[in-house]
Amino acid sequence: MSLLFSTIGLIIVVALIFDYINGFHDAANSIATVVSTRVLSPAQAVLWAAFFNFAAAAFVGTAVARTVGSGMVDLSVVTQTVILGGLLGAIIWNLITWYFALPTSSSHALFGGYAGAAIAKAGLGAVIVSGWMRTLIFIVVAPAIGLIVGLLLMNAIFWVCRNTTPARVDGWFRRLQLVSAAAYSLMHGANDAQKTMGIIAGALFTGGYISTFHVPLWVEIVAYTAISLGTLSGGWRIIKTMGSKITRLQPVGGFAAETGAAVAIATATAMGVGISTTHTITGAIVGVGATRRLSAVRWGVARQIVWAWILTIPASAAIGAITYLGISLVVP
Repeated sequence: MSLLFSTIGLIIVVALIFDYINGFHDAANSIATVVSTRVLSPAQAVLWAAFFNFAAAAFVGTAVARTVGSGMVDLSVVTQTVILGGLLGAIIWNLITWYFALPTSSSHALFGGYAGAAIAKAGLGAVIVSGWMRTLIFIVVAPAIGLIVGLLLMNAIFWVCRNTTPARVDGWFRRLQLVSAAAYSLMHGANDAQKTMGIIAGALFTGGYISTFHVPLWVEIVAYTAISLGTLSGGWRIIKTMGSKITRLQPVGGFAAETGAAVAIATATAMGVGISTTHTITGAIVGVGATRRLSAVRWGVARQIVWAWILTIPASAAIGAITYLGISLVVP
């Protein structure tokens, strides 16, 4: 029991480290647009984003956490070692992509690492196909929603403001972007923090610390706290990629991109689907850039990002499997 307790404790710590790195890695998603448009300074932006990351605790349930914790991998084959291996696989992939300034999905890294560790233990049968289907579908659907909403919103704004001076439009949307940045950060916290909650709840359930699968309140609080602190630290290496390398944004474009992404994430969160907030905001930024002209989007940068997206799940799964096998030599 002492080993089990120490393993559970270690898993919770590692899960919260992943949550912190998730916020750190994905801070660019929350603040890149509002920083690149110079509506807020970097320090102001991370404080704004971190506050609304945590505020999500008061507004959303735990549907995503239940999907991640019990709907993607068969809990009958999950052990503490599997969970630990999956978490470490996700953390390692996140740090690799952070180093190369690639805005990949922390969520997909977690899904991949967790599945890879489970497969290494029990084979492909450990994966719950139905749980993965919605996630795989939303790899395409979420950025598409962000792109479409961002594109349509930009066109609507152009039409409504067609007789308004650019200076006045810029002034309006500098204020409105504070609202859209808050909405996006709220949805980012709502969807991403729940993934860590699901993993911790799964560990508590498989370890016999809770009799039915649910997310205790203290798990919600510590998960939201960890991701908020990570966002507060800021993943500066990725901010330039998100905020200016894909396309140049003005406050009106930042508002449209953040609003489009927030709508997409809110849709998935309500359905209990864990999605990539990175994919979603990137799709929205591309949609906004394309309203000016297709050449306004740096498609070479976008292509590199897409390749990183494609590699994330298999790469993190491989790392998770290797990590599980290494840990299992020490902890049975």
